Amino acid sequence: MPIVTVNIKEGRTLEQKRAMVAKMTDIICETMEVKPPQVRIIINEMKNENFAIAGTLICDDPSRQIKKS
Repeated sequence: MPIVTVNIKEGRTLEQKRAMVAKMTDIICETMEVKPPQVRIIINEMKNENFAIAGTLICDDPSRQIKKS
């Protein structure tokens, strides 16, 4: 049973996450030769205050924040 963990920054829509897990499941089934019910995907969403690039928190750098739809 494949278990995949995906770490993303907050701000993605529910529709985007649904599309991602559907496509990931297809690829995992194809490459790992398993059935969809065997695939587990865990999405961890990080707040911008808990993620940094080059020593700067994302919440302190508006140019790196995801625009909400």
